[in-house]
Amino acid sequence: MTDTLTTWAGSHTFRGGPVVRPTTVEEVAAVVADARHVRALGSRHSFHDLADSPGTLVVLDRLDVPTTIDADARTVTVGAGVRYGELARHLHAQGWALHTMASLPHIAVAGTVATATHGSGDHAANLSAAVRGLELVGADGTVRTLGPDDQELAGAVVALGGLGVVTRVTLAIEPTYEVAQEVWTDLPWSQALDRFEEIMGSAWSVSLFTDWTGDAVDQVWRKHRVDAGTLGPEVAGARPAPGPMHPVPGQDPAACTQQGGVPGPWHERLPHFRLEFTPSAGAELQSEWLVPREHAVAAVQALRGLRDLVSPLLLISEIRSIAGDDLWLSTAHGGDRIGLHFTWKPLRAQVDAALPVIEEALAPFDARPHWGKLFSGPGAGRTWQDLYPRWDDARALLERHDPEGRFANDFLRRVGLR
Repeated sequence: MTDTLTTWAGSHTFRGGPVVRPTTVEEVAAVVADARHVRALGSRHSFHDLADSPGTLVVLDRLDVPTTIDADARTVTVGAGVRYGELARHLHAQGWALHTMASLPHIAVAGTVATATHGSGDHAANLSAAVRGLELVGADGTVRTLGPDDQELAGAVVALGGLGVVTRVTLAIEPTYEVAQEVWTDLPWSQALDRFEEIMGSAWSVSLFTDWTGDAVDQVWRKHRVDAGTLGPEVAGARPAPGPMHPVPGQDPAACTQQGGVPGPWHERLPHFRLEFTPSAGAELQSEWLVPREHAVAAVQALRGLRDLVSPLLLISEIRSIAGDDLWLSTAHGGDRIGLHFTWKPLRAQVDAALPVIEEALAPFDARPHWGKLFSGPGAGRTWQDLYPRWDDARALLERHDPEGRFANDFLRRVGLR
């Protein structure tokens, strides 16, 4: 192996090799055609072996693909390895925007959409939902394109790397806009639960940060689209933050996007963290489960009951909302969701032991784990088919386009997609 790679936070060391960094789509095609097993890597912002392979690892950070805006179609086509923060700056300079951003602008486009990664907001579907087309290198090394009218696109967008190496992604865009961000502290849990819908809908994007202890939610982050009208009322029972805040206690808020209600470009407010800083805490693990919106309060109450298990392992948790979509393996497929996110201390053995307990508590609420973060399974007594109505269709799609398992790996076999 010519290179040693780990996931972004060092939670997994890639076992495959060789590691190649092609600069053209033609080079990607040649690599795939010559490899017995192959997987693609972007920013490596995952926490397990999702992108690992026993064979060739294709790192896309040097892929030279021009970013092309189609103003008439309101789309942008971008290279798979481009980070969202870089794409956002380019779009804004040209007068365009994306509908949402993840909390980290550091993540690469192709890996983000392949795992149904999301931002936050009652009306903001995940980043995958913006995909209008894909260019990918299939198992035989052939480059093919899927457009918005292709019947397989809904199964191909969130494919966990199992369909091939994505080289270009086409995304929907809209005119640029401004966002103002404010932070509130010490929201009583009684208010948070009794007025959950009101609070989560009081701005374009709302996040609740908690360590699950005490009688109050630590922080409420509200991101208001200036073009969406008047910001909702004060967060009842909470206090305005006295100054800039970081969601992880003890971390420097200089790494976070500007707060205090100061309007600014969408891409400088929708993420929690600035592109030029190390995101979140750096040395950490992550998990997340998404539950149907109607189960939100009950699921939160179930997690509060696990505070003695969870809190000692936590840096912070985040509660946020995601609009539904129709992508087969999206965690928001079929309806609106609430995301229950855990940023863990780097205590892998203890976190792994806690995962099945959390999944059992959330199983009655049809919780779906985020594909790129740590989980142990679909939940006690559940199957993936229970959680994903198009599961068998997705598995058949992967088998049809990759019958010899060139893109299969331990992760896909473990979840039963290969």
